[in-house]
Amino acid sequence: MTGENKTLWSYIIKRYFAQLGVMAGILLGLVLFFDTIELLRRASDHGDIPLYRIFQMSLLKLPDIAQTISPFIILFGSIMMLWSLNTKNEITIFRLSGYSIWQFMAPIIASSIIIGMIIVGGINPIGAVLLKKFNKLEQIYLSKDENEIAFMENGLWLRQPSEKGYAVIHAKDIDMKNWELSNIIGLAFDYEDRFLWRIDADTAHLKQGEWVFNNAHMVSRISEQSFQAQESEQNNVRITLPTSLTPAKITKSFSSAETMSFWQLPRYIKTLESTGFDPSSLRIHFQSLLALPLFFAALTLIAACVTLRPPRSQNSFKLIAIGVGIGFILFFLSNFLKALGASSQIPIFVAAWTPVAITALFGGGILLSLEDG
Repeated sequence: MTGENKTLWSYIIKRYFAQLGVMAGILLGLVLFFDTIELLRRASDHGDIPLYRIFQMSLLKLPDIAQTISPFIILFGSIMMLWSLNTKNEITIFRLSGYSIWQFMAPIIASSIIIGMIIVGGINPIGAVLLKKFNKLEQIYLSKDENEIAFMENGLWLRQPSEKGYAVIHAKDIDMKNWELSNIIGLAFDYEDRFLWRIDADTAHLKQGEWVFNNAHMVSRISEQSFQAQESEQNNVRITLPTSLTPAKITKSFSSAETMSFWQLPRYIKTLESTGFDPSSLRIHFQSLLALPLFFAALTLIAACVTLRPPRSQNSFKLIAIGVGIGFILFFLSNFLKALGASSQIPIFVAAWTPVAITALFGGGILLSLEDG
């Protein structure tokens, strides 16, 4: 790279990052404001929740929100930066100096790809951790749901309230089709974490409002120091445990892709597949993250298409409005295709990468028609 090209890259990159910073501040500020208002509205129905806790919850969601609106930040920031260069005739100067569209777009495209990689590899894992903390606070203060669900390599873990405290259920194997758990261990504790009973069962079914343990054996505490094994009475019969859990709640807890780090997703997907759960929503989320840097690059091409007209053209503002509209169309198209992919109606690879391909081909084709040097 020659000295002139280094100067050009340095100048454009500085302008680009400055514009992205302004756009990110505006959009994230608006989102944070309205999200805080929504949390305050929800908090008003759940008693006296400290104001600082509401602000804390809003901030915990911010990295995840930033990932969601990042395509708009890239598109709008690129449009404003290129429009600024064009209105000051800097684009004209670049062209008269012998630079093609692709030469002064190259630093913008490269910067967008790098930003996408930083979001995927760095911000996404941080956002996943903070979103888990938000969900925990939301569960405590807003939803009042005491159920907790976790899936690990050694099986399924459930925690739910019981009559005198809480119960923890572990299952090594799961049959999704019949909602049957196998190799069950159930433990119950009182509110002071003292052991109450243990259930070992071959299988358990999730029925309407209760767990049904089959071929079960129970050991319960009958006093502070003594326990009783109920083999003759409880073995080979059903034991029921009330629950507010439903198959939908359990499935939703596994498909919350936003709470999973990009680096953890492949391993978690394999774990779910090995136990019969459908990881389609996680797989399409992973593919979408892989496509994000290239999607950012494609969006900068769209920005160039609607801004690199002569600055005196009367259609400049119309083209910018069209660019903004294209951004929203691409956003809804991407979500629509993700929904189709998650429901296995189209291949996951197609659902994740089609918006990138459409955007790149559309933007690149128009730029090629504009390029005359």
